[in-house]
Amino acid sequence: MVLQENIPLAPLTTLKVGGPARYFVEAATEDDVKAAVADAAERRWPLLVLGGGSNLVIADEGWPGLVLKIAISGIAQHNDVFQVGAGHDWDGFVFHAVRRNYSGVECLSGIPGTVGGTPIQNVGAYGQEVAETILSVRVLEIATGQTLELDNQHCGFAYRSSIFNTTHQGRYIVLQVTYRLVRDGAAKVEYADLKKAFAGFTGSPSLQQLRNAVRTIRQSKAMLLVEGDDDCRSAGSFFKNPVVSAAEAERIEAHAQEIAPGEAMPRYQAGNGLVKLSAAWLMEHSGIHKGHGQGPVGISRKHTLAIVNRGGATAGDIVAFKNEIQQRVLDAWGIQLHPEPVFVGFTFA
Repeated sequence: MVLQENIPLAPLTTLKVGGPARYFVEAATEDDVKAAVADAAERRWPLLVLGGGSNLVIADEGWPGLVLKIAISGIAQHNDVFQVGAGHDWDGFVFHAVRRNYSGVECLSGIPGTVGGTPIQNVGAYGQEVAETILSVRVLEIATGQTLELDNQHCGFAYRSSIFNTTHQGRYIVLQVTYRLVRDGAAKVEYADLKKAFAGFTGSPSLQQLRNAVRTIRQSKAMLLVEGDDDCRSAGSFFKNPVVSAAEAERIEAHAQEIAPGEAMPRYQAGNGLVKLSAAWLMEHSGIHKGHGQGPVGISRKHTLAIVNRGGATAGDIVAFKNEIQQRVLDAWGIQLHPEPVFVGFTFA
């Protein structure tokens, strides 16, 4: 490992904002991670763990301590079980699995970032989420320096969450994730966009055909990182779809009929009597549409949920725009939208 100083962090994130790291190190092995964590503790440096930077908003002041970039790579396969390093490119792993005709992650094609970030947020898209395939997560417990293996149940997976970003946030560093996939499994075509893509298709699509369709859909929404596309300079979907009680959903739906008579408000069963609403629909019916905003920050021209850096934006600009959107939706619907990205170096986070 090489300890570096005053390293710009904005280029290491997909949103391209944020100040520098006072100290920076890249760890390619578990021993490197342990050594870096121990060094930070001994020097009393605040520690920030960085993966692919795809779900992150870093403050303009940067990070005053050590930024530890996880670069543990590699895939080890044992029958239908895949052990993948936390620093491995996520879409690279999906490609690896699909090419070998293993199903379970094909709908998650094209998602930026690294494998280590997937259990933290319980990454999901187009009808799949990683909680369905994760067997266990190998972690380093920061306080003790111990390496632990947490099985699926102990990860506390829920919609876009786990113990890693809720009850145990900041306690562990993900080192490796183990997935169980299905050999020769059928491609999952349950999401509306995918059903539309394969309308009139004879038979069932192959995993590769579904992967191609997902990547095409994501690109049409600027959710696939493409060089030169300004709408890709984002943190992906910036807001979670709100999950509310059935009574609250009825209240909002009644209000929706006043705002947009005859228009169906999207709603989905979320289990335990709860209902998931569409954050994008709520935004659009609060006057926030694709392309909304002026100056360096705005909404993607292709995806309502993506806040984009149109060039020269600061983290402060992003937060101010986020606050404006949240207030507009709160005023219109009485619903508080919650961001998906992790905010680093902000006093409110």
